Amino acid sequence: MSIQINKLKCVGCGKCVEACPGNLIKKDTDGKAFIKHVKDCWGCTSCLKECRFEAINFFLGADVGGKGSTLSFRQKGSINTWTVTSPDGTVKTLEVNRQESNKY
Repeated sequence: MSIQINKLKCVGCGKCVEACPGNLIKKDTDGKAFIKHVKDCWGCTSCLKECRFEAINFFLGADVGGKGSTLSFRQKGSINTWTVTSPDGTVKTLEVNRQESNKY
């Protein structure tokens, strides 16, 4: 499992660099985020949750039952949206209202 950074969507804000607990994400000469050794990714998804430009996806390999799917994250207001896209194009979405999720 590891992250995938889409340099076309990356705006170079650096939030993912700051969020990575393993200090694995760097910026290239264009200021775009990259991860040099994806095998070292811990899979914590901290960078995924910090990226407001949907430039980072989390690869769900067969080792974690994902069969090559990718997980993406989007936040709009108090709604967090987690989307899993499978290799065949099937999309499953989970929306969580942060204000309601810890109510109990």
